Amino acid sequence: MNRRMAPLARRRRRVLVWSLVVVMLLGTGLGGVAVWQNTYALREERITVRHEGRLLDGVLARPQSDDSPSGLVVFVHGDGPIDATHDTFYRPLWESFAKAGYASLSLSKPGVGASEGNWQDQSMDDRADEILAVIAWARTRPDIDGRRIGLWGASQAGWVLPKVAARDRSLRFVIAVSPAVDWQQQGRYNLLAELRGNGASQDETRTALRRRETTLRLLRQSATFEQYRAAVGHTDGMTAERWRFIAKNYRSNASEDLRAMRGTPTLLVLAGHDVNVDVADTEAAYRRILPPASLTVRHYPDATHSLVDHAVENSAPRLTLTAVFAPRRLYAAGFLADQRRFVEQITDRKGTE
Repeated sequence: MNRRMAPLARRRRRVLVWSLVVVMLLGTGLGGVAVWQNTYALREERITVRHEGRLLDGVLARPQSDDSPSGLVVFVHGDGPIDATHDTFYRPLWESFAKAGYASLSLSKPGVGASEGNWQDQSMDDRADEILAVIAWARTRPDIDGRRIGLWGASQAGWVLPKVAARDRSLRFVIAVSPAVDWQQQGRYNLLAELRGNGASQDETRTALRRRETTLRLLRQSATFEQYRAAVGHTDGMTAERWRFIAKNYRSNASEDLRAMRGTPTLLVLAGHDVNVDVADTEAAYRRILPPASLTVRHYPDATHSLVDHAVENSAPRLTLTAVFAPRRLYAAGFLADQRRFVEQITDRKGTE
């Protein structure tokens, strides 16, 4: 079910950190190039936000040379144990937003880094409450322009962003990267895409779909993890914590929240090599629900679910070298510039209202 919607490249990036260390040890020349390429025009500040009695650790990344109050992009993570920088993957994005006069704010998920709690205890409503608390905190800061706050979120964030925007109608924009609309439809699409990618036979596909129906039946019956394990025979990496997380969220559908946030300027970002999300289904839903004047859609045919260039992500040597020596090129061509351009247009639009 919902087979880990965190960007596909996340698992590789911890290896990339060590690759950087190795390169630096191999020679000061190459190491110097790597350090230079991984230096960003940002002022990063470690921050903490208290929410429901727990401290959440994060980063506020502000434009380097501008001391006037900045707009703010609040980051909403996809699935998985993601830290504030997403293993440094967010920094090129933060830099793009900084060039448009926006700071970026990102928290480590509960239980990740210094953040207290456990992210697998959260429902999508819990996640939305957390982001609303972060926004309220940000509006108390004199270095943030509370009239220019927007959201950026990827993958699983697609069920969080509309909830937040529906409840905070003063948000300036939403950027939704590779979101799904219906949790169960997404899970089926992802399962079939992975089976095709692995060359599964018809019998293997039928078996996997039967197992999926069994899982859904057990979820509808509020079965325990032990009952699930007894019914399916093997857990395929499922843990008791993960089972509880899925049980809280498998009914998620963004449609009603999208209707409630109608009018909020929205950038929908879709990838051509997305095996996690049915991009055609997502685009159709967003176009059906949101007013055309408020929706901008951008397609990146050469991108994966994580908006990394497909050719780069599928070559381990190329992925490593790009992450170390040209991290801004990890993303599909045009993506970073389009992110900057969108928030600049929102700012210009505000100035004419």
